[in-house]
Amino acid sequence: MPVPGKSTVAERAAIKGGRGRAVLAGCALVACLAVLLSLGTWQMQRLAWKERLLADMTERRHATPVAIEAIEQVKREGGDIEYRPVTVTGVFDHGRERHFLATFNGQSGYHVYTPLQMADGRFVFVNRGFVPFDRKEPQTRREGEVEGVQAISGLARDSLAGKPSALVPDNDLAKNIFYWKDLSAMASSDGIAPEALVPFFVDAGAAPNPGGLPIGGVTQFDLPNNHLQYAMTWYGLALALVGVSGLYIWRSRR
Repeated sequence: MPVPGKSTVAERAAIKGGRGRAVLAGCALVACLAVLLSLGTWQMQRLAWKERLLADMTERRHATPVAIEAIEQVKREGGDIEYRPVTVTGVFDHGRERHFLATFNGQSGYHVYTPLQMADGRFVFVNRGFVPFDRKEPQTRREGEVEGVQAISGLARDSLAGKPSALVPDNDLAKNIFYWKDLSAMASSDGIAPEALVPFFVDAGAAPNPGGLPIGGVTQFDLPNNHLQYAMTWYGLALALVGVSGLYIWRSRR
């Protein structure tokens, strides 16, 4: 004979267990939804930041060039010097060229960074432009090793605080091949003391060099801006999660 109330107790326990699982599933759903929405919102914030950056870059590129001392002042005051047009005068020390692995119009080679000694005795590293692999050594492009005082117009470029990624190889100082633009290493490997160094680079403009090399005007402006696509992906996943969860709840109730 069945014991009165036994089935009711079991049913209540089952209902309670089901409610507990439903609460846990609901909490997990809310947590996942919050993560997806926060990632989408973060990408929208990154989109606004990138659009401001691109607008600033465009505005700066078309500004009137200023003397390098003005850029140094902005740097000392903690301002952003990236892509600001600048002019500098001095004498290139071609024997101290540093070579940065790079590509230009689909061709592999190097950007030539040459210290320019200014009238006050200090040096600024100028990215004079691109040379192919087989023209890395200065003796293969003697015409472009200009002598005497040179007036350079270009864009100020900030130095990096460290290696941009663990995937980037270490710079090979022995072979004079740089995989990332380490200004301190370029200077120290050339015997230039920190106090004699301008703390940023200058990318030379597109004015042609004798003999055609290096090819100037190699500054990259086409920064990737995929943040809207990423944001829509995260928001789309959040919407899909809500849809699938709603369908599951509807079927369960039926």
